[in-house]
Amino acid sequence: MIPLPTATCPTTGTPTAERDCSRPLVLADCLAAWQRDAHHGVFDTGRYRCRYVVWGRGPALILVPGMSLDAIGFAMLMARLQGTFCCISFDLPNGDSDGARVRSYHHDDHVADLFSLLDHLSVRECFLLGSSFGSTIGLAAMQAQPERFARAILQGSFARRTLARAEVLAASFARFLPGRLWHLPFTERVLEQQMKREFLSRDPALWDFFVELNLKTPLRAFASRALLIHRLDLTPILPTIQQPTLLVCGDRDPLVCKECEEELKRGLPHVTRGEIEQCGHFPQLTHPEVLAEVVQQFFATPTCESPL
Repeated sequence: MIPLPTATCPTTGTPTAERDCSRPLVLADCLAAWQRDAHHGVFDTGRYRCRYVVWGRGPALILVPGMSLDAIGFAMLMARLQGTFCCISFDLPNGDSDGARVRSYHHDDHVADLFSLLDHLSVRECFLLGSSFGSTIGLAAMQAQPERFARAILQGSFARRTLARAEVLAASFARFLPGRLWHLPFTERVLEQQMKREFLSRDPALWDFFVELNLKTPLRAFASRALLIHRLDLTPILPTIQQPTLLVCGDRDPLVCKECEEELKRGLPHVTRGEIEQCGHFPQLTHPEVLAEVVQQFFATPTCESPL
């Protein structure tokens, strides 16, 4: 189990009042600061117009999002970390207003987009945090250009995760449909059954925020990513990834099974695992204070440059 945050200031390492460093994060405050203080930009990777955000100063930390939360899903985590790290995140291509042809996207294209963003920001070396599907992009990037990533945290991660036959058929059909996830019947009910329990201790607005982010995802983008995951197998490259890596897992994660985590533990040469109690698949929302403390501790020896 990963310990809960203490009242030690992560920026200075000295004791401080709990209200400054360990008080619970409030979504509305974090979103307001995200809009006010972070730098928001767009650049063309050659495959899509990538929306990105840079917030904070210090060693660079790239946060790679998962299937449906985009960069703003890290807003609370970045709000806690921006005093120590130059936090960078971005939206994955969705084919909605960014020019992406998502049905023809390959996993290598996502990795190339990550490198394009780092090049655009002149980031030569950084820490990496990959969430869920974003962890697979991180793994492939760490293997392709190991000199750019000092160490990594992989949250809710896997090297391969095949879908059931019915899921493959549904995704194969859905990638040609217009609309968003909210157009599918019962989607919100499924989210509530699988995910809501871990949100109950927080402001109800956070659950509404989470549901909105998920359900606005274009159907074709979500389905195309699901099929990409079904075809993906990164197990052959795991032994070649030499960076120190921490697997962060929720003890109640309904999406990534223990076997997926064990496969990563067996394959990665320099890996440790931490588990957050009473946590599902989205600690960046349900447990951002804990996850921020884990990031601070694991990346405790900064050696990376800030792009700003």
